[in-house]
Amino acid sequence: MNFLRNTLAVLVGLAIAGLMITLGIRAFPQWVTFDAFAPFEHWQRFLESMKGEDAFFGFLLFISGLGTTIGGVVTAIIVKYAKVAYAILIGFIMLFIAMLDIIIFPYHPTFYKISIFLTFFPFAWLGGKIVSVIYERKNKRLKLKS
Repeated sequence: MNFLRNTLAVLVGLAIAGLMITLGIRAFPQWVTFDAFAPFEHWQRFLESMKGEDAFFGFLLFISGLGTTIGGVVTAIIVKYAKVAYAILIGFIMLFIAMLDIIIFPYHPTFYKISIFLTFFPFAWLGGKIVSVIYERKNKRLKLKS
């Protein structure tokens, strides 16, 4: 039963991280060069149109970090044990997807290629650590009341 719960937690965390990134990209109308809701359907054309827009890639790093943090928090809330480890798993999977994106599409600036390694793991760890600290404080309060 824990396997199903943990698998569901990872899938939900990834879905939330992906949704946050999608909503973040759609936040600025001047960057929207596509008709569909998800920019990933026409990702190559979209990245090609953003070539040279360093502000976009900086914001993409920020929104990816925020999405990974929130995905890590949700994952850590759902799993029973090893909350931080499962949150970091979200960061690893997101980093893997970002690395595939960089390998397949050559439109990313150099600072983005370097910064993804400094973004996904720390932000995912932060998401898991937030939940871990909250649960520890909650357990401490319950022990003090007993």
